[in-house]
Amino acid sequence: MIDVIGDAAGKIWHFLNEHGEASVNKVTVETELNKNDVQRAIGWLAKEGKLHIEVKGRVETLSLK
Repeated sequence: MIDVIGDAAGKIWHFLNEHGEASVNKVTVETELNKNDVQRAIGWLAKEGKLHIEVKGRVETLSLK
């Protein structure tokens, strides 16, 4: 399971690095990861201090620090 989460975190990091700020929904759709793996990977990246999370209304947006 750790490998799956690490791989998902890598996909999300590369997506945000290439495309910039994006909603969690957009990241999920564009990376073709399932919602659970995206949430786990967000936690991983946040714990490592690599992710900025902002809530705009009802939309949670992600960007790299």
